[in-house]
Amino acid sequence: MPEGQSSQWISTSQGRPTEQTNFNKMAVDIQQIIDNLSGFFNLDHKTIISVGAGGGQFIEYGRSAIRVFAIDNDETALEMLKDKLAKSGLTHKFTLVHSDFYLTHQKGDVVIFELSLHELSDPALAVQHALTLAPSILILDHWVSSEWVYFIDEEEKVNRSWAALQAFDFIKFQQYDTFEFFDDYEELYQKIKGQGKTAISRIEQFRDKRQFTIPLSYAIALI
Repeated sequence: MPEGQSSQWISTSQGRPTEQTNFNKMAVDIQQIIDNLSGFFNLDHKTIISVGAGGGQFIEYGRSAIRVFAIDNDETALEMLKDKLAKSGLTHKFTLVHSDFYLTHQKGDVVIFELSLHELSDPALAVQHALTLAPSILILDHWVSSEWVYFIDEEEKVNRSWAALQAFDFIKFQQYDTFEFFDDYEELYQKIKGQGKTAISRIEQFRDKRQFTIPLSYAIALI
């Protein structure tokens, strides 16, 4: 829990999916995350507003939805999403919206922040705005104790985001542990190089390693 958080803030339960180290799989078991998200909150026949959906990591949850409005202010990420939707046969389920989330007014059944809340300038304001768009808010984001957050140099943003959420009543919360899988240093470097010099310096310890993992923790919260 973030520093200063009381045990009454949320009703927590601990989820620890079993992961096998299999280096023939993708870096993170995306399907397991999607399954955890869908098991946490029923997304079937819902109109979903997805914040930070660009890139298309989790598009499969939209297969049973009525419609997904995918909002992202990164046009390149939306182009990646468009390509993945076409390959997955899900183009008809998604409407892509290139916009600042704070300026959007699309209504729906649920707003999902896809690993994006900590990236927003004012997480509390973002949730307040989301509550004007839908009755349910789902937050899928890195957890504060995640080693992966350290290596990508986002501890401050992640801690700030979860701390800001203390202002809201959680209906449900669960934390999960998994791993990032890498064949070698170069694969890791290519994944995090955009995070800046600090992140690059922190992964130096993996330079000579092969087939290694980095623990990744994330949480899902329902407001």
